[in-house]
Amino acid sequence: MSNRRWLMKTEPEAFGWDDLLREGESLWDGVRNHRAANNLRAMAVGDEAFFYHSVKGKEIVGIAIVSEAGLTDPKDAKWAAVKVKPVRALERPVTLKEIKAEAELAEMELVRLSRLSVAQVQEDEWERICAMARR
Repeated sequence: MSNRRWLMKTEPEAFGWDDLLREGESLWDGVRNHRAANNLRAMAVGDEAFFYHSVKGKEIVGIAIVSEAGLTDPKDAKWAAVKVKPVRALERPVTLKEIKAEAELAEMELVRLSRLSVAQVQEDEWERICAMARR
């Protein structure tokens, strides 16, 4: 079974990569967009996600893994949640500007649906961004 890949946006002032590292595991809740919530519902344990700092930074900074799936948002049972754990920081952050400059990433949900807080990432997009982080 191949796991799916995702991108999860967060404002670093509210909850950033360092917060996830400190906590070790965190509930990912508060998503109030239907498409993003459906993406949360589609997640399975073991799926990996890029951890993206939105607003300030606008960059992918790390990789997290879904540790618990199929949860309900404790603040509103209509919405979904998952738990995530950090896997590793990227060798260097990959900025939104860099991603937009890559023609091969033009169809990425992060680029096409810029307001989506939880987006699916295709395998070739994942590999390209991981390679960009190693440059």
